[in-house]
Amino acid sequence: MEAKKLIRLQKYLTQCGILTRRNAEECIKLGEVIVNGHIASIGVKIDPNKDHIRINGKKIQKLNNQKNKIVLAMNKPKGILCSHKDPYHLKTIFNFLPNNRQYQRLLIAGRLDKESEGLLILTNDGELSNNIAHPSKKIKKKYQITLDRPFEKRHLNNILKGVIHNKELLRATKVAIPRKQYNKKNYKLEIHLEQGRKREIRRIF
Repeated sequence: MEAKKLIRLQKYLTQCGILTRRNAEECIKLGEVIVNGHIASIGVKIDPNKDHIRINGKKIQKLNNQKNKIVLAMNKPKGILCSHKDPYHLKTIFNFLPNNRQYQRLLIAGRLDKESEGLLILTNDGELSNNIAHPSKKIKKKYQITLDRPFEKRHLNNILKGVIHNKELLRATKVAIPRKQYNKKNYKLEIHLEQGRKREIRRIF
């Protein structure tokens, strides 16, 4: 019976709404997570009802119930960073939240780079964030892009098969091509992704 109460540490940290699964694993590898006074390791299982967990000295507690969970939808403007802090003191998406939300530790389920705009999900539900953003969940994200030149169909297979950039495989699962060019300077496409690497679409093109 006791074994059923155990849960992997990184999964528990995700459920607490403070870290994504990937970030939780990174913190554990860096030795920043302490369980019952000992440095934790990847794969260790804990009992949330008995074990004491700290990250960088701060005690971690799980959300008590559904009432504590927050899920916000934001239409991110262009020119704004998806970040909690910016070293150059530029505005981030959190500056646009109501005052009572700005200082809550909300996760960003996926990212849009500074020059992109569109839907973002902000939440303190780490499991939800992981389910939206992790490539293994295969949730399709659709992006509308504008090129500065006509798109050549000969590049389509490369985009779908994937290209290597900085030792990372970047690929789209679908490219929707309009029947005609919208104007002489620009060309619009719809790109579908299941993963979300940094500036992936820009790097692909």
